[in-house]
Amino acid sequence: MSKTDEIEDSSAPLIEHLAELRTRLIHCVVAFVVGMFLCFAIATPIFNFLTAPLCAALSERGQDCGLIFISPQEGFFVAIKVSLFGGFILAFPYIGLQLWRFVAPGLYRTEKNAFLPFMVASPFMFLLGASFAFYIVTPLAYDFFLSFQQFGSEGEAVIDETASAPLSVVFQGSAQEYLNLTIKFIVAFGLCFQLPVLLTLMGKAGLVSAEGLGAVRKYAVVAILILAGIVTPPDVITQIILFVVVYGLYEVSIFLVARVEKKREEKLRADGYYDDEAEADDDLMQDFEDDK
Repeated sequence: MSKTDEIEDSSAPLIEHLAELRTRLIHCVVAFVVGMFLCFAIATPIFNFLTAPLCAALSERGQDCGLIFISPQEGFFVAIKVSLFGGFILAFPYIGLQLWRFVAPGLYRTEKNAFLPFMVASPFMFLLGASFAFYIVTPLAYDFFLSFQQFGSEGEAVIDETASAPLSVVFQGSAQEYLNLTIKFIVAFGLCFQLPVLLTLMGKAGLVSAEGLGAVRKYAVVAILILAGIVTPPDVITQIILFVVVYGLYEVSIFLVARVEKKREEKLRADGYYDDEAEADDDLMQDFEDDK
């Protein structure tokens, strides 16, 4: 066989994989477009649902829940953003299935059994984080933002001795700006809730360890505090909630990685690859070095 034939034979599987990848990507795009059109047809009810935290905060202050369009095309762009966001959520399970069907043939049975739970846990944790943001964090954030309004109990302008005329500062929000901020909260918390999935998967791959994660705990605290300051509004209560939740997820990740390591150790011991005597000698040497 000539070198040309060998190159053609070796390139054939690659071409097949690229063709399959193209097919999977086409399926994903079609699913996303279908989901987007479905959400566009009901964009108004979806947007009304997303305004629930704001409307609740306004209702507590005796105000009507009203958002405005500051440009003629804003209503159309709001519907498009709602469609894109909703279409991706609807299509995500199918996109994940296509990703799994593309990757699964190249995995061993043990690798499939190890990877599949993370494929299932990832969308679940994102949904949990998005729900936490929408039902807990977002109402607190909008309640904080609306506290800067200035008007009387009956909606009248506030009379200030330093001002030349009565002043009234009332919320008249842009529908597009409200949607952008709400989606930011949902996506940010959904991604934060991926932390246990990501770290556990990295622990299963041997990239991180429970001991290593525990050793950098103080740095993780600083990083989480910075994240809370960036993602949440300048509201101490909301920032504390985010910090407590994400740090709790970090501790849960350490626990899950420790369990993964324990199961790996038990399997190696059962297969005869784990030497207890050698490990004991290593521990004694480490203690001796520490004492020195």
